[in-house]
Amino acid sequence: MRALTEKVSALKKEKNALILAHYYQPAEIQELADFTGDSYYLSKTAKEARESLIVFCGVRFMAESAKALAPQKMILLPVAGASCPMADMAVLEEIETLKRLHPAAALVCYINSPARVKALCQVCVTSANAEKIIPALPEREIIFLPDKNLGAFLAGKFPDKKFINYPGYCPVHQDVKTEEILRLKNAHPGAPVAAHPECTQETLALADFVGGTEAILRFAKAAPEKEMIIVTEEGLRYALEKQNPRKNFHFPQPPMLCQDMKKTGSQDVLLALERESGQIALEEGMRLGALRCLEEMLRLSV
Repeated sequence: MRALTEKVSALKKEKNALILAHYYQPAEIQELADFTGDSYYLSKTAKEARESLIVFCGVRFMAESAKALAPQKMILLPVAGASCPMADMAVLEEIETLKRLHPAAALVCYINSPARVKALCQVCVTSANAEKIIPALPEREIIFLPDKNLGAFLAGKFPDKKFINYPGYCPVHQDVKTEEILRLKNAHPGAPVAAHPECTQETLALADFVGGTEAILRFAKAAPEKEMIIVTEEGLRYALEKQNPRKNFHFPQPPMLCQDMKKTGSQDVLLALERESGQIALEEGMRLGALRCLEEMLRLSV
């Protein structure tokens, strides 16, 4: 690993490159990265970085967002097949049908959407900024896609809005069993439960805190308890334990693993840098549409 790390460091310097990794990536990738974070933070970092080459260790929709925001930069996705099952559930024809059925509705997408979907939408949101953006929209009706669980969570926050939720979901968060959360609560009495809003409403009802990856990290750091139950993808454990070495974190079993997030290995990062393989390209009309959607999110988040 040391020899590989040295090769990667030399190539980064030679090619003016930066490595970004999502919190759900394997620990070896998070160790190799210059910056780790959620998809929004990483895309913003890609845009603002001085480096002209970005190796984006995540899944395709994330690298596409970075390319939309920074078209002059070379964005590399080390494993071309690393996708997001939830993002891939969004079908353009079905979205267009929903829009025809609800012409007065705002079309809002989760940032976990491919560029082709962002290009159709009025604005995108993250789990962190959605509660600021949704009330700023003048429309009473919201077509929300692709995550029905995040849509249902937001609908509960804004009863004055009518949500039409697309039937997509994250399989990793959807499949968590409430019985497993109850088992963990019984095994660790007093341990607060922090859950990602991509979970079902039944799971979220058992949580003491609901938020995205960054919010869970802040909650874990601030909480006085030494034991915590974390209901999101297992990859977040690396950052949690690194930031809180004196706390114990308990995740559901079987492990919540996104197979696409786990496709990237350190050798893939090295090869991407050596060969400049996995370049992300977006048709310009699509890129501009996705950029408009992302920029509207940034405007409403201020």
